[in-house]
Amino acid sequence: MPAPSHERCQNWWRQGMMGDAKAHYDGIVAFSQTDFTEDLKKISVQVLVMHGDDDQIVPYADSAPRSAKLLKNATLQTYPGFPHGMPTTQAETINADLLAFLSA
Repeated sequence: MPAPSHERCQNWWRQGMMGDAKAHYDGIVAFSQTDFTEDLKKISVQVLVMHGDDDQIVPYADSAPRSAKLLKNATLQTYPGFPHGMPTTQAETINADLLAFLSA
């Protein structure tokens, strides 16, 4: 997989700098320490769980398969080698799969 362009990296940096450091920290704490198990069990609509197996931010094994198992009507789509930012770095693949899921 090619490295992200300089422009793409600058855009990610810009997005990170737009928020307050404390707000970023609190967001990470909330997402990493909140148990969403009961919330996921209540969702009954069709859900596409998309996750790259090379995600360095949210480890694949600790999130995607577990979420898909808890959801009543989940389809798990695993992307070998895709990173956390796959909607940006692999937009063509992600968008095509999203459109196919929504059209089905």
